[in-house]
Amino acid sequence: MTLPAAAQTLMYSEARESAERIADQLAANAVIVSRLAQELRNNPPRFVVTSARGSSDHAATFAKYVFETQLGYATSSASPSVSSVYAAPQKLDGALYLAISQSGKSPDLLRQAHAAHAAGARVVAMVNAPDSPLAEIADTLIPLRAGAENSVAATKSYLCSLSAIVHIAAKWKGDDDLLAALSGVPAAIARSWDLDWSPLVDGLAGARNLFVVARGLGLAAAQEAALKLKETAGLHAEAFSAAEVKHGPMALVDTGFPVLFFTQGDDTTDGTLAVADEFRQRGANVWIASATDAGAGTLPVAPIGHPVCAPLVTIASFYRAANALALRRGRNPDVPPHLRKVTETV
Repeated sequence: MTLPAAAQTLMYSEARESAERIADQLAANAVIVSRLAQELRNNPPRFVVTSARGSSDHAATFAKYVFETQLGYATSSASPSVSSVYAAPQKLDGALYLAISQSGKSPDLLRQAHAAHAAGARVVAMVNAPDSPLAEIADTLIPLRAGAENSVAATKSYLCSLSAIVHIAAKWKGDDDLLAALSGVPAAIARSWDLDWSPLVDGLAGARNLFVVARGLGLAAAQEAALKLKETAGLHAEAFSAAEVKHGPMALVDTGFPVLFFTQGDDTTDGTLAVADEFRQRGANVWIASATDAGAGTLPVAPIGHPVCAPLVTIASFYRAANALALRRGRNPDVPPHLRKVTETV
């Protein structure tokens, strides 16, 4: 099998394109998001429910931390199987129901969205296919506007999901500082793209296992990174909160065990770095993605003006490294074995 050069994969080109796609999305969705935000202020939901699978479910994790930290709304992830398999009715009257999907076609998400609508929830669909069945169910459609994505590894559609979530939260809250930081995300991603993450690629070239650790707003990025390393590089990677990794998983860590940390410059940073130091003391190989010097193993990330936006910039840099690592390990990140672009579950 002949592998493409790193800059010739679809994953590389699509991830690099994400900065432009986010900028286009923010401009094109301004009226839609402002109207939704006004409706949510006029008729506040009782709580927020998310529904998603795969990378989109990691975006749902991000939504939980954004809505809870910025707006104070309890946000939980609903299992699509509750509706699609068990057909159990849910008490969702007055809820904001946020369905996140690239294709908008998976039968289980569609059944749950129908059930949520019937139960009295306000259904908002964040989807990259505006003519999809999920978009037709929604009370409000927030197009992701990532453009065609052909690599099996979702990159720009995931980043566009995160930017849409921040856009909704910032407008709903009326937070000009967060809106300003969000508008700077495309430029920050572009600045980060060429920063040197080769120590991570070199360090993981022969690895068999990896922990990816973050906390709070960064946890979704850790989940996304672990999934991408499984599917593109064939590396067994697991994501943990820095608050949970010491409750059992740390027993696996000894000399040479690789651990990747993500930080976002907020109140979780000191605690996360303290865990990283404990891993170092056990002899682990530690890397820390950070906009400031975090000591040995720092992977540089361009600074952004708000911690809510930092995970978008970090995961964009990670995608470039993951692409390079997959090729280094003899795999084409665009065509992972046994996977296809659209997964439809029931």
